Amino acid sequence: MDIRSRFGLRPVINATGTMTGLGASIVSAPVIDAVAQVLPQFVEIDDLQRRASAAIANACGSEAGYITASCSAAITLTIAAAMTGDDLGLIERLPDTSTIERHEVVIQTGHLVNYGAPVDQAIRLSGARVVPVGAATEAHGYQLNTAITERTAAALYVVSHHTVQFGMIPLEEFIALAHAKGVPVIVDAASEYDLKRYIEAGADIALYSAHKFLGGLTAGIVAGKKALVRAAYFQNSGIGRGMKVGKEGVMGAIAALEQWQQRDHVAVRARERSYLTLWRETLNRCEGVWAEIDADPTGNPLDRLKLHIDPRQARITAWDLADALARPPEGEAPVIVRDHEAELHFFFLDPCNLHPGEEEIVLARLTAELERAQQSPEPVVTPFYRRDARRIAARRNWPD
Repeated sequence: MDIRSRFGLRPVINATGTMTGLGASIVSAPVIDAVAQVLPQFVEIDDLQRRASAAIANACGSEAGYITASCSAAITLTIAAAMTGDDLGLIERLPDTSTIERHEVVIQTGHLVNYGAPVDQAIRLSGARVVPVGAATEAHGYQLNTAITERTAAALYVVSHHTVQFGMIPLEEFIALAHAKGVPVIVDAASEYDLKRYIEAGADIALYSAHKFLGGLTAGIVAGKKALVRAAYFQNSGIGRGMKVGKEGVMGAIAALEQWQQRDHVAVRARERSYLTLWRETLNRCEGVWAEIDADPTGNPLDRLKLHIDPRQARITAWDLADALARPPEGEAPVIVRDHEAELHFFFLDPCNLHPGEEEIVLARLTAELERAQQSPEPVVTPFYRRDARRIAARRNWPD
């Protein structure tokens, strides 16, 4: 029996990517095997983390590394490390920073996004004070230079499709300006493919999610300068205690890093491209639909299908179509799409987490819903604000 059926969970097809709310990624068989082997055994966690440090250093080109609960936890703990160093007394006082001179974190305003929780909250959990740099769509080096003072503990740079993709201070300039004032740079690269780029660019710390493209268990990867990594690891004796990771998470991350380096990335991309081409060629024949293959906004070597919906011709809005795919008629498969920009009349299809054959189901569901809209007596047009209100109401009713 499928374990989802055993617990009354509906099977869903993930066409949105590596989203935490759907379970992030498909965990590969070698990772599952490594985790299964360590689960019945006892290990010294410090020693296991030492092995993780070596694996991270090899994969990321860093001096050291360690595994924590998530990339969000990694933001909090590395910022804490920048404030306390390896002083155990200060570590135990956090989040009280009243006796710590360097307790501010500079970050571009266009990087203060919500990835499921606000980035600035991850900073504030450490006790640090957030210092925004520039405006939402415009930041300059001179503004960063002024924002950095004797109170600055760290500079945080966020790499994400959620951030503003124009008008920001480039990474290289950001690092150079921070380092000129003796401030370490932490890069949140949770969903990025390139594990070496940010360390090679000069970042003191680079943070990754083990459970996204890497396909490990839920965990965060900290890579960087040994002294700062050690200070972050020491936070496990303080605020990091509530963000600890078990042997299964550490082993899963080690195995995922090994698998990532052995993966045939060219073959994976060719398979994904074939799905995108199939979708584009078929959906462009549908009324009110324009489909195009769209490159990843942060430069990852992957593409998605961007599906533009004209509600006048398609007789359904992008968000209503996304909702219809997620709540299908009895007996049909729910398909979850990447719809965080649906109010702009488009959404994305991401093929990276599809099981074989699901690309055809995604296409069949889309064409069926578009045909259903064409045959509807009235256009399917729900005010967008009602959709948002409905989602919030549903969350408030959990666990009912």
